[in-house]
Amino acid sequence: MKDVYKILCINPGSTSTKLALFENDRMLNEISIEHSSEDLAKYDDIIGQLPLRKAAIDAYLEEQGVGPADLDAIAARGCPSGRRYHAGAYRIDQDMMDACMQPVNAVHPMCLAPVIAYQWVKEYGIPAYCYDVVMTDEMDEVAKVTGLPQIKRNAALHMLNTRAVAIEVAEEMGTSYSQVNFIMCHLGGGISVSMHKHGRVIDMVPSGEGTFTPSRAGMFGNYDMIRLCFSGKYTAKSLRDLFQDHCGFVAYFGTSDCREVEKLVEAGDEQARLVYDAFVYNIAKDIGTMAVTTCGQVDRIVLTGGIAHSKMLTEAVRRRVEFIAPVVVRPGAIEMDALARGILRVLNGQESAHTFAEEY
Repeated sequence: MKDVYKILCINPGSTSTKLALFENDRMLNEISIEHSSEDLAKYDDIIGQLPLRKAAIDAYLEEQGVGPADLDAIAARGCPSGRRYHAGAYRIDQDMMDACMQPVNAVHPMCLAPVIAYQWVKEYGIPAYCYDVVMTDEMDEVAKVTGLPQIKRNAALHMLNTRAVAIEVAEEMGTSYSQVNFIMCHLGGGISVSMHKHGRVIDMVPSGEGTFTPSRAGMFGNYDMIRLCFSGKYTAKSLRDLFQDHCGFVAYFGTSDCREVEKLVEAGDEQARLVYDAFVYNIAKDIGTMAVTTCGQVDRIVLTGGIAHSKMLTEAVRRRVEFIAPVVVRPGAIEMDALARGILRVLNGQESAHTFAEEY
């Protein structure tokens, strides 16, 4: 066991590739490499972007003067979809890489991170892991049941950031994550609200089941959904694209920037005020939903994510939900730090890593 580990963190997003180098839990350098829409349009699917993303990472490492011999581990934010995962670390192996390369599982550019990392595993023997993946499923079985037996609710949330922030907040309270009940609300392009009960995420309102977001539709009635699906105006893909990228603030105001909408509110725009108030109202309703899961036994409500930088928003949400529990605001996301810290715990022997072939 070493005293100092150098860890490369890889986090591909829809239009960027975020990278960071750590020595233990100390960040040495971080960069977000932007990919133009013109460059991304050259590829038919996400898997086709692999050379573009790999080249960006290689160029970053060369610029930093870092070679394979300098790295002790790679932390990749991503995994193939279509299955359940434990919380914590998974070792990236051939099975995971093969699953990532199947188009049905490559639903987000994050799926490319394990593929890229596994190349270093094969070529240089550098261990690679993913940690607290989006599809982490610790939900109580009662939370999965719907009125349609063929459909179960699936786990999907901002697990990496919310769990790391929850651990930090618990430690600052002088206790541990395993001893508290937190409602974690991640506010960003996607919004998820989850109940962390004694170290386990027992239920959640994922993006798509709750509030609309700056660009996403959120939940609405089944009959309205049926009407849209059979209107003849949409294909399955165009409807997904609509719900993902062209709803919320985008549909009303042509922007996904919460700050721009707040400017309209402050300027006295009545429609902006109504839609913004509805945004707050629905976030608060999702938080209230999670309070029910522990019969109101909630130690803290924690607001995190990029939009939590907005004091207008967080104070408006606070006013609606602080009767449930004290509200803590932790703006931004610490995804890269969370990746590095999680993998460092594996390297130090504090946690064990799961394997992809392991039965859930």
